[in-house]
Amino acid sequence: MIISKQQDVTQAVLQELDRAPDARFKELMSAAVRHLHDFARETRLTEAEFHKMCAYIARLGQLTTPSHNEVVLAAGSLGLSSLVCLLNNGEHGQTDTTANLMGPFWRMDSPLTENGGSIVRSSTSGAPVFVDAWVRDLEGKPVAGAEIDVWQASGEGFYENQDPQQADMNLRGKFTTDAQGHIWFRTVKPVGYPIPISGVVGELLRAQGRHNMRPAHIHFMIHKPGFKTQFSQVYSSDDPNLETDVQFGVTRALVADYVLHEDEPAPQPDVSGPWYSLERHFIIEPGEATLPKPPITGKAEGPRPQLAVLTRSE
Repeated sequence: MIISKQQDVTQAVLQELDRAPDARFKELMSAAVRHLHDFARETRLTEAEFHKMCAYIARLGQLTTPSHNEVVLAAGSLGLSSLVCLLNNGEHGQTDTTANLMGPFWRMDSPLTENGGSIVRSSTSGAPVFVDAWVRDLEGKPVAGAEIDVWQASGEGFYENQDPQQADMNLRGKFTTDAQGHIWFRTVKPVGYPIPISGVVGELLRAQGRHNMRPAHIHFMIHKPGFKTQFSQVYSSDDPNLETDVQFGVTRALVADYVLHEDEPAPQPDVSGPWYSLERHFIIEPGEATLPKPPITGKAEGPRPQLAVLTRSE
């Protein structure tokens, strides 16, 4: 089609998309074209603004490395990761679900760890936490033999892939549920942390007057054939940033009490002083047990990065 007026552009692109043999690809791309073109019309997008947006998108890819994924970080900061999760779980977002966004810090091949073991693999600050978690199906039956990846940030706010000073795979582990669908392990109490703001995401947050804090949490990924793979996060009820999570991930179903014990013996005799316990139940749905491509594949080298915290404007 030879273009006579601006409306012709959209029609020409959609006509070409009709050639696509994959029906789902055609549906997704056609919707994307319609919405993008309508966005440009609605906002009266200028050429300078368009070029700036293209530069942002290019930099998202340029800033993504084996140990950092700026694209996934941006998707979370715009609420897209959380929205897609809720649209695809809990009866398409109509009921509570223990599913949550994957986040940008999941790594494949976490160390296999026996139930009762520790995921603390190098010197790590923080009070001990003893975690008990159970996995059940929609009928409430225990799910045995499920693999559960666990990962979290350190007490200083770094995931091990960000921090050359931590041992490889520190605060990461893979467990298998027993006949009761149960796993248990030891870690340290998570803290809230700032997401990286040295790139595009930081620029966008500053422009919005937002902070870059995530509330304290532990990640879980549950995988077993016959069930849909579930990513989850369990947030600490005492964190001050539950209402303003920079990644929009906190749901009521995933806020939990990390219970403080000050005068009771800990489950392991080498612990003296205060410790915490956490109990959590996950419900997984039938489906295909697929795994996404990990957003990161390696560990950062060189000096430890500086953590920067943005202030949320009133």
